[in-house]
Amino acid sequence: MSDLKETALYAPVKAWLEAREFEVKAELGAADVVACRDGEDPIIVELKLQFSLTLLQQAVARQAITDAVYVAVPRWKGRVGYKAFKANVGLCRRLGLGVLSVRLQDGAVEVHADPGPFQPRKSKLRKARLLAAFSRLEGDPNVGGTRGARVTVYRQDAIKCATFLEGNGASRGQDVAKGAGVKRATTVMRDNHYGWFEKVQTGVYMLSEAGVAALADRSA
Repeated sequence: MSDLKETALYAPVKAWLEAREFEVKAELGAADVVACRDGEDPIIVELKLQFSLTLLQQAVARQAITDAVYVAVPRWKGRVGYKAFKANVGLCRRLGLGVLSVRLQDGAVEVHADPGPFQPRKSKLRKARLLAAFSRLEGDPNVGGTRGARVTVYRQDAIKCATFLEGNGASRGQDVAKGAGVKRATTVMRDNHYGWFEKVQTGVYMLSEAGVAALADRSA
């Protein structure tokens, strides 16, 4: 795409608009493409070779002229390209922008979103999960913005279970649940995501070598 220029997008976009009986002109003022039809607000299309902050800023600025603002970019390539494109379409919807993709091989234009107000759908389930995790996480053990080894509610529960086993030896899940204050203790030890636990017999677990080392690292 290094040799491609934004002008390659203009002819397909113009043809698409003209097929809908718009009169189309390029490079009017700051707008890349302007399309007019009798009795209607103009349509503005901003052309770019890929999604970028600059493209979104330009398109949002054009909303001071008309609500009918589209961005047009070449059609994505591959699964990774589609995933990124889909995420950008979602962002454009939230900004009230329309999205067009241009298939450069044959000039086909596809509409992925039309301009218009956006009202996000709220998920009560996700909200409930977030608030539950917030209330169960003890203290504020993480630094905002990091994506490293986060301390989660699950990890805190696993640490409580491991600490109980360190002091009491092999124990039944129900005893760990009561003594450590972790209702899902048996599940945590059975799933053993961190490798800290070893099954002694049905429903009974002990601390593994990895678990001993993990607790030692915490106290070091």
